[in-house]
Amino acid sequence: MTAGMPFYVSPEQLMKDRADFARKGIARGRAVLVLAYDQGIAFVAENPSRALHKISEIYDRIAFAAVGKYNEFENLRVAGVRYADLRGYSYDRSDVTARGLANAYAQTLGSVFTQESKPYEVEIVVAEVGRAAPEDQIYRLTYDGSVADEHGFVAMGGGAEQIEAGLKERWQSGMSLGAVLALAVSLLAKDPAGGEDRVLGAAQLEVAVLDRNRHRRLFRRIPGPLLERLLSADDPMQAVPDEDATPEEIPGEAPSDE
Repeated sequence: MTAGMPFYVSPEQLMKDRADFARKGIARGRAVLVLAYDQGIAFVAENPSRALHKISEIYDRIAFAAVGKYNEFENLRVAGVRYADLRGYSYDRSDVTARGLANAYAQTLGSVFTQESKPYEVEIVVAEVGRAAPEDQIYRLTYDGSVADEHGFVAMGGGAEQIEAGLKERWQSGMSLGAVLALAVSLLAKDPAGGEDRVLGAAQLEVAVLDRNRHRRLFRRIPGPLLERLLSADDPMQAVPDEDATPEEIPGEAPSDE
């Protein structure tokens, strides 16, 4: 080979290598589940950190969940908040939709995947809760900008295939919040290698909901004491108590930071 001749890689091989690189990075992350329940949409992540969130509010009825490299999906989250605020201010709050946000994210992820030296090692979900269950929207976006309109549930991150198989068997439309949380935690606790199930408590979980029955912002984090009650109750609650209630009205619960 002549000295100085550039090394050629076919476009097909380049895209395959980038996709393999991104998939491996995502698979190393702990899983995140998004599940519809009778009063909204629940988000459950294995995440012991109290500061580095995988689940966040974007706008009134819209939330964001992600797996992969924190700095990369945090940049996407911030960009989504700015997009939503600008569109809501320029037009109307009702013009901010999960579909529009998903399209914006798809363009960004697709551009990075094809044009930058390294793709984003992220997978994200943008969800919007409707006034009734048929109006709920859940969009899953992968590292290359592909968008999928999901129905009922999504699992991302490490062990996602095994978790989705369990969801297909056990998830049902109309389940209560307590039931879907118990299902999510039981699937997160399973060892992909076939070993003994782990024990996951509230301290190892990050949980939030989009509750269609709330009067103001529909996004709500589920703090530890309330999460423990939801997971242990014989008759699980149907909805999260409204944050308009005082801590005295919700025994054992501190005011939410969001």
